[in-house]
Amino acid sequence: MAARTTVQAFFDDPTWTVSYVVSDNATRHAAIVDPVLDFDLRSGSTGTKSADKLLAYVRGRGLTVDWILETHAHADHLSAARHLQEQVGGRIAIGERIREVQATFKKFYNLERGFLPDGSQFDHLFADGETFMIGEVEATALLVPGHTPADMAYLVDGGVFVGDTLFMPDLGSARADFPGGDARMLYRSMRRLLDLPPETRMYVCHDYPPPGREPRWETTVAQQRAKNIHVRDGIGEDDFVRMRQARDAVLEVPTLILPSIQVNVRAGQLPPVEDNGVAYLRIPVNAFKAAG
Repeated sequence: MAARTTVQAFFDDPTWTVSYVVSDNATRHAAIVDPVLDFDLRSGSTGTKSADKLLAYVRGRGLTVDWILETHAHADHLSAARHLQEQVGGRIAIGERIREVQATFKKFYNLERGFLPDGSQFDHLFADGETFMIGEVEATALLVPGHTPADMAYLVDGGVFVGDTLFMPDLGSARADFPGGDARMLYRSMRRLLDLPPETRMYVCHDYPPPGREPRWETTVAQQRAKNIHVRDGIGEDDFVRMRQARDAVLEVPTLILPSIQVNVRAGQLPPVEDNGVAYLRIPVNAFKAAG
C-alpha cells in the first residue's frame, strides 16, 4: 500500500540533530518533530537559521501545521517549537511525564517561583498509547523512558520517530545517566520499539557519523534488530545495562545542556524578561560535581 505521508528530514550540523516534517499527502496537514533553535554559547544569542529551513519547506508546499512534537526535553539543543508556532501555528506537544522532568530541573536551576512543573507550558501532554490525527492520518504516541523519564516516540503511517532512544545501528543507543534516566528502562523501551513490524521505518533524532560515512537518520526495525551494536537480537538486558553504565561514566556533559534544558522544559520559551528587559539563562556552578 502506498504511503499516505511524506517525511522530510532536516539535519542541523552544529548539534547533529535531525528535525522532521511529516505531512498527510491527501490534506496537506503536517506535524513538525524536534525543531532546533540556534544558540551561540559564546554570545548567548539565539537564531532561527535551522528553523527557517523548516518554515520554508512548510510554506513552499502550502502545509497546515497541526502539531509541533517534542520527543523529550533535549539536552543538546534548544527547541524552536515556540518560534515555529508563532510563525505557522500548531499545538506544541510532549509526553505527560514531562512534569517529572520539570520538577527535577526547577530544583536544579532554582527557577523562578512562577514556573510551574505541571506541563502547562505545552498545549498537549500525551499519555502512553494515545492516538491523534495529522490531517486524516492517525498517529500514536508511545512512552519510551530510559534516556529521560518522559521520552516519547511517535508512530505515523508505518514509520516511528524515536527521538534519542535509538541511534543508527552502527552507533547504538542513547545515554541513560541524566537525572531520571535508567539504563534498564532504556533497554525495555528499545525492545518495545523493536517489537514493531520489521518493515517499520525508524527515524532517529541524532546522528554522529563515524569517519567515512555521511550523516544518516532512517533505518528499519529489521536492520536495528540485526545490526544495532547495543541492542541487536541476542544482547540481553543485563549485558546492555553493564555496557551502558560503563560507557555513560566516561561521556562528557553535552555542550548545550545548561541553556537547553531550562528552555526546553518551557516548550521552547525563553525565561521571562527581567526588569531591564533582558531574559537570562542560569548557569549553576559546580552543580554536576555536587550531583556526582
